[in-house]
Amino acid sequence: MPSKDLTSAYDAVGKVTLVGAGPGAVDLITLRGQKSLAEADTVIYDDLANIELLEFCPPEANRIYVGKRAGRRCTSQSEIGEILVKEARQNRRVVRLKGGDPLIFGRGGEEAQVLVEAGIPFEIVPGVTAAAAAGAVAGIPLTQRGYASAVVFVTGHECRGKSPETAVDWAALARTRATLCIYMGSRRLGAIASELVAGGLSGDTPVAVVTEATLPMQAVHLVTLDSAGELAAALVGKPALVIVGAVVNLAEILSQASARWEAQPA
Repeated sequence: MPSKDLTSAYDAVGKVTLVGAGPGAVDLITLRGQKSLAEADTVIYDDLANIELLEFCPPEANRIYVGKRAGRRCTSQSEIGEILVKEARQNRRVVRLKGGDPLIFGRGGEEAQVLVEAGIPFEIVPGVTAAAAAGAVAGIPLTQRGYASAVVFVTGHECRGKSPETAVDWAALARTRATLCIYMGSRRLGAIASELVAGGLSGDTPVAVVTEATLPMQAVHLVTLDSAGELAAALVGKPALVIVGAVVNLAEILSQASARWEAQPA
């Protein structure tokens, strides 16, 4: 049970809901997420959430953009936390709309910590994360008997100043033989591929790079670790999810079968 002081603080403010927007397509947000948007007084959103989702908000809802783009002035994480607290303290229902799932490489945990420290009540609404979506649209089961018994979600983009003890150990990941789902890895794709090969994976290991998953412009690139670096230039500015492992071999079989069925008349 919360303390009396914390309870009184909760009574004096609004509420923040951290909503997973899903991987891109508007109809992949959850019903609970859509309901949260429909009840919002303020919605705080960024580039990874489909802008069309704002149409679920009331017309009078305050919309605050906090996008982060490389090479441009962006809203820092500390500033986002300050905005969340400020809006909630005005007794508003605040939705923080985040691409994918809030707690998978979405900094939702950091924002929740800020709210706890400020005495702001909050709820987390999960969303479809990019790895699950990219696998689905590419026809790649992330786990399958005889191919992979484990799947690892890993970032390809390390924060500056990160301790070597907590940095990604690509050689160790190579030894797991798990399916690797790499978020934010397109810029370093060539270097990551080289590290995985150095760690023991064959250069022939199949790789799928899925850009703009679930959106009309989505694309699936099938390569190997040896050739993955050649894709880097074509991926600039596009949200991409990289899948590495034997399960990628199933992509062409399953996606071709799916295309045949979709082409048949109803």
